[in-house]
Amino acid sequence: MAEDEKEIAGFSKMGKREKIAWLAKNFLYANPVEIVKEFAEYWHDNIEAQKLLDGFSENTLTNFPVPFGIAPNFKINGRMYAVPMVIEESSVVAAASNSAKFWLSRGGFKAEVISTRKVGQVHFVYRGDKNKLFTFFSTIKEELKTGVKSITANMEGRGGGVVDMELIDFTHLEPDYFQLRAYFETVDSMGANFINSCLEEFGILLREKIQESNTFSGEEKPIEIIMCILSNYTPDCLVHAEVSCPVKDLGTFDNGQMTAEEFAKKFERAVKIARIDPYRATTHNKGIMNGIDAVVLATGNDFRAVEGCAHTYASRDGVYRSLSECEVKDGIFRFWMNFPIAIGTVGGLTSLHPLAKRSLELLGSPNAKQLMEIIVCVGLAQNFAALRSLTTIGIQAGHMKMHLTNILASMQANDEEVTKAKLHFEEKTVSVSAVRDFLEAARKNPGI
Repeated sequence: MAEDEKEIAGFSKMGKREKIAWLAKNFLYANPVEIVKEFAEYWHDNIEAQKLLDGFSENTLTNFPVPFGIAPNFKINGRMYAVPMVIEESSVVAAASNSAKFWLSRGGFKAEVISTRKVGQVHFVYRGDKNKLFTFFSTIKEELKTGVKSITANMEGRGGGVVDMELIDFTHLEPDYFQLRAYFETVDSMGANFINSCLEEFGILLREKIQESNTFSGEEKPIEIIMCILSNYTPDCLVHAEVSCPVKDLGTFDNGQMTAEEFAKKFERAVKIARIDPYRATTHNKGIMNGIDAVVLATGNDFRAVEGCAHTYASRDGVYRSLSECEVKDGIFRFWMNFPIAIGTVGGLTSLHPLAKRSLELLGSPNAKQLMEIIVCVGLAQNFAALRSLTTIGIQAGHMKMHLTNILASMQANDEEVTKAKLHFEEKTVSVSAVRDFLEAARKNPGI
């Protein structure tokens, strides 16, 4: 088929069945009836619920189910939580649960929001005397804030608004490029639309005030607004989370083969390696994000923004490092993390998605600060679980045990074979080839 035959106009206006049939013909090369049936299996039985889901995106064909699980036994700041997690990897929820239970009897997790300031930027070009620009900006700064009162009134009523702003000179990196950087407090909302609306108005006001001013010559007055947009890098929207206990209270590991002191020192060294080596830090931080993303998704927040911010923060001193830190000192084991995260509990999907609303209810209807603390504690728990496995029995033993069910499913094992396989691999190493060999033997000799 010629490539131009795969072009289509008006795709977004087609119905679901039409879209799927067209894709079946041009890209899937399969029976359209069967493909439609396959996609339709995941449509919501409730028409209104499906309409709601369709409205979250564009050109939707079906839903893509991902497991919604619970990690119980989280004690955070003295309060018990059963934390909702949306993720397709079973070992993540199991690891978070195990870590939560481990720390439950050792004081639980402590968390504190250090700050909640978010950032937005007006990027613009100015071709005049920079000293004039900076002096002028200092005189109109308050006027710019006043100029967005119609936008900020409701947010100010809830305790938020524009906190501050500054002018930054980037001409040493890009000719004539300046930036108005504004700082915001958005209380319980993530605040993206609010911030972007303020920024666009700042751009208009800045251009107008320079045009009206006698400070600038005619050639200096025209400024070019490049773009007005919030930044997902929020290093001042920060949560501190930690666990600690006397080293002797950590217990023993590897069936008593490793003492608490040996474990503590080995664990501390593992974290230091991730502080030094970006290759290790990447996998180390990915493990943290396993837990964080799962709760961010479950509560209807933007995990891509959280991911982007976290990895930028991990590189803030010019080297990509571990987000978590560990110290063993004076007989105390301490493991902590300062994590930048901007999320909300009102607005967006948090108010629209029925399971996101239920997730927040499960967590006791937290405000944004409380949810930030919960999420970061889950990330720290995930990291502890991964490092505990790595420094003791190794990651694959538990990881592959959790994936045994998925391996069996991919090999079309029936219920009886699944039961036998789980029993067989209780004390054996799980691998794809080992499971395949077991199934082949079991199918040849059903009596074993």
